[in-house]
Amino acid sequence: MTITFKNPEYTKNVNRRTKNVKNVLSQERERDRVDRERQRLEKLENDAMDVDGEAAEEEMPSYTSIEAPPSLLPHKHYCDITGLEAPYTDPATGLRYHDKSVYDVVKNVNAGSAKEYLAARGVNSIVK
Repeated sequence: MTITFKNPEYTKNVNRRTKNVKNVLSQERERDRVDRERQRLEKLENDAMDVDGEAAEEEMPSYTSIEAPPSLLPHKHYCDITGLEAPYTDPATGLRYHDKSVYDVVKNVNAGSAKEYLAARGVNSIVK
């Protein structure tokens, strides 16, 4: 007695078409765009105006939308040396560091290097 793992009556659905990720995402974006346009037209038909006379827009952000509101979570700080999360800041140089071993490195950094680290982070402060 042989046991087969395939169903002998199985037939492949020839009408099913495979799609690559690019096609799937473009179809999703198009569907979202059509939904937004439909909602915008419904709002215009209903004459939804607020106090300033502007149309009120409340769109739900989707996975592919970049029009999402800013995050309510606090901004994360990262270590200037390692790139890991940095809960500490050196008061002398202003560099952020991850732990004690990185602090030993930060203590030995000269003022010019510290200024370059801060410039890379986008901070334009005077190093004492």
